[in-house]
Amino acid sequence: MKTIGLIGGLSWESTSEYYSYINRFVKEKLGGLHSAKCLLHSFDFQEMVDLQHKGDWDQATNQMIHAAKTLENGGADMIVICTNTMHKMAPEVKNEVKIPLLHIVDAVAEKINEQSMTKVGLLGTKFTMEQPFYKEYLSKHGIEVIIPNEEDRKIVHDVIYNELCKGDFKEASKDKYIQIINRLYKQGAEGIILGCTEIPLLVKQEDTFVPLFDSTLLHAKSAVDFAFK
Repeated sequence: MKTIGLIGGLSWESTSEYYSYINRFVKEKLGGLHSAKCLLHSFDFQEMVDLQHKGDWDQATNQMIHAAKTLENGGADMIVICTNTMHKMAPEVKNEVKIPLLHIVDAVAEKINEQSMTKVGLLGTKFTMEQPFYKEYLSKHGIEVIIPNEEDRKIVHDVIYNELCKGDFKEASKDKYIQIINRLYKQGAEGIILGCTEIPLLVKQEDTFVPLFDSTLLHAKSAVDFAFK
């Protein structure tokens, strides 16, 4: 079993889901008392949020590279960035380490392609929805992306930072998310990417008839699959 290097704390709420999923998947594979071999570099999320909202992506990138190198030097066999937004600097991180970086979009796109979908909606932070890095990566897999309108994007973003990252899960916010998902479906989305690792803490597949792609679960599963290659 390879050692999984996790860059987390972005937020710790979703990082804990990664840790839980990864260990559960390992137990399913090996049984008994087996669990995952992993190393975790956990950020103080407020510091990274401040950089994000100031637009200081260069400093954020430097910190992400440092985290990846720390994990590599500690014995990790791969890097898993436990957040969608910070895949903005995935190319720079990948270039600075010798071990593989498992991109979250590869894991999500594989599942979308399995279901023969070509057009999906994307929910995430405003950075993930509005900046090109995520949508362009999906387009390499032959997947077209549509995003909510400006008002809906603000709702999605604000709920993530003001509620979900604080462990606050409100039914009213879930209802708003479902309405946004339904609007994207009516615009032609065949499924919806939950492209923020906190969103699956609020919205589950049983909440909607529209197919959902849980980026947290899919990314964690890909990390465990790679650990046994």
